[in-house]
Amino acid sequence: MGLKHRKYIYVKRSDGFYVKVRVLNLRFGEKMEQVNLTDPSRFIITGYKTLNPPPTAVVVDEEVLPEDTRRNLYLV
Repeated sequence: MGLKHRKYIYVKRSDGFYVKVRVLNLRFGEKMEQVNLTDPSRFIITGYKTLNPPPTAVVVDEEVLPEDTRRNLYLV
């Protein structure tokens, strides 16, 4: 699965799986200190789960995401 210009990220869950998430209106990795990530409507979970993300993927921990989005990660 491609990563389309940093619009997709992989989120590491506590059980060891990675979930692919689409980030709206943001290129994840650029100027992250100025961005408010508390809006759960920015994140769309694609439903793709893997143990090995691509080597070029941006991988973040689940603690960075809002609580609503974190709960939805485990529905995949």
